[in-house]
Parts: sequence; C-alpha cells; structure tokens
Amino acid sequence: MQELLAGVVFLIAYVLIATDRYDKTILALLGGLVMILLGIIDQHEAFAAIDFNVIFLLAGMMILAGILRRTGFFQWIAILSTKIAAGEPFRLLIVLSFVAAVLSAFLDNVTTVVLIAPVTLYIAAALHVSPVPFLISEILASNIGGTATLIGDPPNILIGSASGLDFGAFLLNMGPPAILIFLAFLVTVRVFFGRQLEVHPEIRDAVLALDEREVLEEPRLLRISLIVIGLTIGAFLVHGAFGFEPATIALFGAAVLMLLARIEPSEVLEEIEWPTLFFFIGLFMLVEGIVHVGLVQAAADVLLDITGRQQGVTTISLLWLSGFASAIVDNIPYTATMIPVVRDMAAEGLAIEPLWWALALGACLGGNATIIGASANVVVANLATRAGHPIGFRDFLPYGIVVVVESLVIASVYMWLRYLA
Repeated sequence: MQELLAGVVFLIAYVLIATDRYDKTILALLGGLVMILLGIIDQHEAFAAIDFNVIFLLAGMMILAGILRRTGFFQWIAILSTKIAAGEPFRLLIVLSFVAAVLSAFLDNVTTVVLIAPVTLYIAAALHVSPVPFLISEILASNIGGTATLIGDPPNILIGSASGLDFGAFLLNMGPPAILIFLAFLVTVRVFFGRQLEVHPEIRDAVLALDEREVLEEPRLLRISLIVIGLTIGAFLVHGAFGFEPATIALFGAAVLMLLARIEPSEVLEEIEWPTLFFFIGLFMLVEGIVHVGLVQAAADVLLDITGRQQGVTTISLLWLSGFASAIVDNIPYTATMIPVVRDMAAEGLAIEPLWWALALGACLGGNATIIGASANVVVANLATRAGHPIGFRDFLPYGIVVVVESLVIASVYMWLRYLA
C-alpha cells in the first residue's frame, strides 16, 4: 500500500511541475511534506534525506556571486565575450557554451552557472535579444562539461567517494566521451538556435563600441572578491585531501568575503535564490519517499533480471536507465540510491568499474533532459524567472530530450568499444 501511495504522490507532483501552471518550489515542498503526512516516511527520515552539502554549496556560491556582481565584473566579462564573438549572437552562444563546459569540468556545474548566468542576462539585454537560447545552451553545456571530472557534477563526487576512483581516473575515463558529446552538441545547437539569433547591426555596433573597463566599479571590492573567489575555487580542487566538503569551503569563502566587504549581511542574503534552495529541500524529501518504499531498488532488480546479469547488456542498460531516471528525479538522490545497487551487481560477479562509469555517464548526461533533472538546470531556471525570462518545463523539454538521446548513443558506443568489446 505504501508503495502505491508513494508512487501516486510522486507522479502527481511531477505531472503538476511539468505543466508549469503552479510554482515548482511550492509543489516540491508540498509533495515532500505529503510523504510525511501519509506516513510513507517520518520527519526524521525526510529531513535526513536533504543533502545540505548541495544546499549550502549553492547558498555560499550565490553569496560570492552576489557580492562580485556589485563590482561590475559580470558586465566586464559580458562585453569582453561579445567582442570576442564580434557581436554575432550565435558565435557568442558558442563562446558562452564553451566557457560553461570548461568551467564546469574544473569547478562544478552549479558554481559555473551561478557565475555565468548573470553575464548572459546582461549580454542579452545589451543586444536586445532573448537570453533563453543562451541559457538553455549553457545548461546543456555545463552538464556535459561537468561529466568529465570528479568534481564537475555532484553525482561524480558521490561515485568517486563510494568507489575510491580519483580525479585522474575520472578525467581519463569520462573526459573522452564528454569531449565527443560536446562536439556533437555544438552541431545540434546550431540546428536548434542558428536561425533564431539575430541582432540589429546598430545595436551590435553600439555594444562593440562599449569600453569594458568603464563598467568596473569599487576596485577594492573587486580585488578582494576575486582573491577570495579564486582561493575558494582552488580549495574546491583539493578539498578531498583535507576531508572538507564543498559546502564547507563555499560557506567559509562567503563568510570571509562578507566580513572583508563590509556589507550588511541582510543585503547580501537578499542575493540568495531562496526558491531554488527550497525547491531542492522539497525534492529531496519527495524522492526519499519513493526510495524508502523500494521503488528505485525494484527498478534495478528488474534491470538485472531483464539483462540476465550479462556484463555488456547490464552495463549499457544501466547507462540508459540512469539517463532516463535522472530526467525524472534529480540526479543527486538517484545516484546516491544506485550506488549500493551497483555494489550488489558487482557481488553477482559483474566487473564493477564499467558499471561505475555507466552510472556516472547516465546520471550526469540524463540530467539534461528536463529543467528539474539536475541542480544546474534548476538554478538557471530560477535566475531566468527572476530576470523576467522564465524557462518552463515544456520550453526546455524538446531541446533536453534530443541532447540526452544523442549523448547516450555516443556514450553507449564509447562504453562498448572501450570496456565491453
């Protein structure tokens, strides 16, 4: 009975989120709380399921980005990027997508979109074009780029911790398919947006004539912000060696910058995208309901039965299952749920390393399918809504599905040739 209740609650919440008729933060919170009220999970289990590493990582980076925004730094980057692209919107889209992908590999994709989305919104306003194609492309590119390394996407961090695979192993095994998929993505995005992006020559010339140095303000705050953010990013790269989680580093950096910036905390905290954080809180509780009653585990058991526990078929099936499951539920709780499942598969006699890479590729790439499939997607959607350019579930879905299917096909061929042939 509980399995049915949990499934129905989850399905109703998900369908309502997909309709875009109601605020997704409210729906996620209500869904998670209904799981508690129906007795599917208790309050302790629901609150324990909230990944505060994700919540506080987001909060810390939003504070850092909010303070840096006061200096005009994002406008400076925007004008410089526009000049590199010679004011051509599609070239600019490629430049920003490339930046998003590369930064996501060496920071994490959530941090990247928190930093790059304000740049995009400023550029689009200056060129008098819609920021939506740029933001959608950056979401897709950041998730692809984040796939390449241990620290690029939260699912990889979870898998690395559980498997003992280090940064080098991820880069060598996940880097090649990420590069191939990104190159295919550039072709696909041309089909998506190549004819949509036009700008009036006079507006383009006016933007190109801007002096990027003139938008920089408060030199002292700019220097301090760049130093603190640079040290925070550096700490992300080595956090594992010291046993600290990314959230601790982000919050510490935010606290230090608030102290040095001498800005009232109440002003800084206004920069936090609170709807984004509470959406994740609700989503973690909602997903815990279907995890608790065993629906995700049951799906994995069915997968093993269908594949007959054959290495090749099971590995590719896990890749696609992870891809489509991560389109429906956030890829962080999904990955956390599937880690013990992979261990169980290995206990059945299957080689475990290809299974880890299949889970990582599927979870990271599958997050591109929907606007709620990955943390970066949700962050950008809320920033866009706040700026008056909402990206709804149905707006994003056609682009996301195409890119995910394309990505999973490439990943399947790569997996088969490298590990299974």
